Amino acid sequence: MPDAGPSFTLVDVPGAVPLLGHLGAFRQHPLESLSSWWRRHGDALRFRLGQKTFYLFSHPDLAEEILVKQSDRFVKVYNPQKPHGLALVLGNGLVTSSGEVWKRHRRIIQPIFHRSRMAAMADRMTQVGDQRLSFWKDREGDTIDIAAEMMQLALEVISQTMFSTSMTQHTDRISHALQVSIKYAFDSFSNPLSLPLWVPTARNREFHSVMRFLDGLMYGLVAERRQSGVHHDDLLDLLLQARDEESGEGLSDRELRDEALTIFAAGHETTANALSWTWYLLATHPEAKARFHEEVDRVLQGRTPTADDLQHLPYTRAVFEESLRLYPPAPAVHRKATIDTTVGGLSLPEGAFVLVGTYNLHRHPDFWPQAEQFLPERWLDGERPRSRYAYMPFGAGPRTCVGLHFASVEGPLLLALIGRRYDLQLAQQSVEPYLMVTLRPKGGIRMTLQPRHVPLASAIAH
Repeated sequence: MPDAGPSFTLVDVPGAVPLLGHLGAFRQHPLESLSSWWRRHGDALRFRLGQKTFYLFSHPDLAEEILVKQSDRFVKVYNPQKPHGLALVLGNGLVTSSGEVWKRHRRIIQPIFHRSRMAAMADRMTQVGDQRLSFWKDREGDTIDIAAEMMQLALEVISQTMFSTSMTQHTDRISHALQVSIKYAFDSFSNPLSLPLWVPTARNREFHSVMRFLDGLMYGLVAERRQSGVHHDDLLDLLLQARDEESGEGLSDRELRDEALTIFAAGHETTANALSWTWYLLATHPEAKARFHEEVDRVLQGRTPTADDLQHLPYTRAVFEESLRLYPPAPAVHRKATIDTTVGGLSLPEGAFVLVGTYNLHRHPDFWPQAEQFLPERWLDGERPRSRYAYMPFGAGPRTCVGLHFASVEGPLLLALIGRRYDLQLAQQSVEPYLMVTLRPKGGIRMTLQPRHVPLASAIAH
């Protein structure tokens, strides 16, 4: 297959040690390793974690080759006999599956996320947001962990929009279970020396325990809906009604569990992290924050936002997009080559593990002026990077995130909803990004909850 664009030189990352390769540095600081290796050594790198060799590609042309032009040759790493990484938690769902299973499930799930459904979902999002903010009333002036709050908010949004159920009473347990399980999944991917699951270590026992809880929750959700027979026209209904075009068979209970948990986990984790980083960026850029508040006040005039308002909130949307650029929820995309192939003039063997460095792409100085700066206005003047693959917070190609429209509505909508009532002020010195499948703020983000006194006269007129 001919390769378009420039040719690349593959650089072996120096500093590998016998047997372990670059495992020590990567285990301690995964994000910093991927970022500093790229800055020092270029857009096409090779490194080792134990006996596994990885290729790190951080150029839009390479991203396009892998995720779009040769998407059939670069697949998800899923082995049902020997699951590792996210598959340990999510099973064979939309995020981890490939081939015919993935195609079938994508066909079933895609319609629920269609743009046309977003207005109805937006109403539910703001209802959930208002309910959540009512809990903040007694905490005004206090310091809160905005990352934990955004996790709880996004969890309730996904519960009510996708499954028409409230998870408020389980929120803390779910957050804990997902944190434990996803960290375990990431460690199993990044540390080839970890002990197998059947060894009864304290860590393995804790993983089994949280997975039993999550399984019980998901299987319970499915059983309850089947027994009630009530239709909600939500994702769960779609999954239960889905039939294979050829065999006429529906999804098995295991498939239903995998998809429900995938949407549940991926759907709230990514948005929550994106919102947390956005509040951090606004708090550390007073001019941007003032402009954001001014737009929200002028457009909403004290009322709750709707999906229709988003077209009148261009700066709010730009703030969210710029936050996704600097802190993409998924900082790297993981694939495996199914055959020997070439990418950007570089030969890759069958079975090669590839990481597309989204975090690096989004900060690439060849494609982004003032790449390290938070500049929401770059999204307002119609200027886009000269390669469409220099910005891909939702991935690219046939496996672009199914929840793209959902997140593009939810993010700005919740920013506007919260921003009209509160001025969130940073209450700690610095925040460290921490890669654990997604890009989290390490230890949370402490913020002071300052109420804003917005004139409500025009809201009453509405």
